[in-house]
Amino acid sequence: MDAKLEALKDLASLSRDVTFAQEFINLDGISLLTQMVESGTERYQKLQKIMKPCFGDMLSFTLTAFVELMDHGIVSWDTFSVAFIKKIASFVNKSAMDVSILQRSLAILESMVLNSHDLYQKVAQEITIGQLIPHLQGSDQEIQTYTIAVINALFLKAPDERRQEMANILAQKQLRSIILTHVIRAQRAINNEMAHQLYVLQVLTFNLLEDRMMTKMDPQDQAQRDIIFELRRIAFDAESEPNNSSGSMEKRKSMYTRDYKKLGFINHVNPAMDFTQTPPGMLALDNMLYFAKHHQDAYIRIVLENSSREDKHECPFGRSSIELTKMLCEILKVGELPSETCNDFHPMFFTHDRSFEEFFCICIQLLNKTWKEMRATSEDFNKVMQVVKEQVMRALTTKPSSLDQFKSKLQNLSYTEILKIRQSERMNQEDFQSRPILELKEKIQPEILELIKQQRLNRLVEGTCFRKLNCRRRQDKFWYCRLSPNHKVLHYGDLEESPQGEVPHDSLQDKLPVADIKAVVTGKDCPHMKEKGALKQNKEVLELAFSILYDSNCQLNFIAPDKHEYCIWTDGLNALLGKDMMSDLTRNDLDTLLSMEIKLRLLDLENIQIPDAPPPIPKEPSNYDFVYDCN
Repeated sequence: MDAKLEALKDLASLSRDVTFAQEFINLDGISLLTQMVESGTERYQKLQKIMKPCFGDMLSFTLTAFVELMDHGIVSWDTFSVAFIKKIASFVNKSAMDVSILQRSLAILESMVLNSHDLYQKVAQEITIGQLIPHLQGSDQEIQTYTIAVINALFLKAPDERRQEMANILAQKQLRSIILTHVIRAQRAINNEMAHQLYVLQVLTFNLLEDRMMTKMDPQDQAQRDIIFELRRIAFDAESEPNNSSGSMEKRKSMYTRDYKKLGFINHVNPAMDFTQTPPGMLALDNMLYFAKHHQDAYIRIVLENSSREDKHECPFGRSSIELTKMLCEILKVGELPSETCNDFHPMFFTHDRSFEEFFCICIQLLNKTWKEMRATSEDFNKVMQVVKEQVMRALTTKPSSLDQFKSKLQNLSYTEILKIRQSERMNQEDFQSRPILELKEKIQPEILELIKQQRLNRLVEGTCFRKLNCRRRQDKFWYCRLSPNHKVLHYGDLEESPQGEVPHDSLQDKLPVADIKAVVTGKDCPHMKEKGALKQNKEVLELAFSILYDSNCQLNFIAPDKHEYCIWTDGLNALLGKDMMSDLTRNDLDTLLSMEIKLRLLDLENIQIPDAPPPIPKEPSNYDFVYDCN
């Protein structure tokens, strides 16, 4: 047994190596491991009583080796039996399971669901959301991360008609409040992988709105028209309706038209026509009804306030709700696939079961307030929408932890505050347009471009750690690439873990002479972006992808960790090839350095001696009696 345990331990660590994995798989090693897992519990039943820890370790090493081997993508996931899936699911469903076994089992289930449609159906039968929830209530963040990853995978692969049903189960099991209590508000920092999984869950939840967003209103559908009647009834509460005689029918029509105009619809006669544009389709009407029912006082106040203003100054509630819904869908990217690298989740969306509708209710009140502050007329509609978008975006970047906090952030971002911010930004980017200054700019520009080029090449010499992207997002697959100090050779190689600091050249096994590089391609032109697969359709990954083409058909493929590194590397490689540096970062750096250099040169420095060394820091005072404490 001891020897077997040692062998499995070695296997678990060696399986990371792709060459070893290839050989082991060729010898039918994977099926040996699956048999061990399937029959494991029976065979070691007796042993388990005598040597419980040993059994747990064996299973843990077996599953670790399995995860590592499958991660190389050599073997298809479709080859596994139902017995194996049942066994893995049983490890997850048991309450008192060893942490490492539970973690590996969750990782295996996530990969099965993401990589095979058949396995998705089998796993979905074996495991229920109810069995996963208890793992979220523990204190181990890694287990929580893997659990949310499995829920996300089941959500992502669920057929469209089952997604809403699954969302209802999640709501019933109170997944949102469990995540809020045990993950977001737990007394510990959220690591990147957890932030990514929460972001994916947030995107998938908002994507449930896509169906309503892309549904046009059918003007003939009575149920849908009743919603508009309901909006009118709540606002004007017309109890004293005349009886249904032909004379009063005309009256009623004209009264409805007048009320719809007050409600701010573009089409007063038949407001249903306003909801035929997609996006936002029926979603806008859903939001308006939610606002009217759940925030009735605010709704009535907005409608009556505007109907009492003169026509040109009224803020049209109907039109602005439709445009606002469309804008919020764009901000939250409703309908787009989650990005592979993003971890931008908003805690406030986990504080309410109807967070999108509540988000809309806060923003529509903001829009009305901003409209008044701007003293806007109907011609200013688009300007107001731009200001509101800026207010919402700025408030979101502060990552408010609740909807109330978001509301108070917006209170501080009034129209005058936005004007101040814009003014100060404009001052910073002040551009001198007179001819002598433009000539001076032209003269200085080559020096500054050379400076930027040197900085880019120095960053390439320091090198960067890149993540390997495979079918499962894993933290621990990295490779490193750096330029030699003489700018002649690129050194690169795989790493066990994310490095702290620079990686020396001699520890990177592979080389690529710069002279052999034929071209650098980005985005859709990269060979690794042309392959089929769920990852590859992703817009954000596309924006971070670049490849070096060399020799006859060879390439080195990269996915940058972020936009900044992407710009550094594409600039640096273009500089090595003698091409222009075209990235946004170069443009920004050039603007900043140019304006700084010009301001320095325009300073009135006649007869002023500028010292070479900075002035010395004065000594500390003998006492601090002069300090006034404001508190």
